Amino acid sequence: MGLPGMTGYDVAHELRASPQTRGSVLIALSGFGSDADVARSTEAGFRQHLVKPVDPDLLIELLRDVGVSR
Repeated sequence: MGLPGMTGYDVAHELRASPQTRGSVLIALSGFGSDADVARSTEAGFRQHLVKPVDPDLLIELLRDVGVSR
């Protein structure tokens, strides 16, 4: 969730604070997967927390569930 200048959690909080992006579906993709990491991403507004390496079929399934097609 590390990014230059801010974290993915910070980005999620900003997206949730904006009326234009408040309803966006957020999926965390991280190298960290402890219970605390998952809880933190959930609190930040992520719908799912996936740990690298991610199963591509799982990611495709999640994207299909939110209406994103190949």
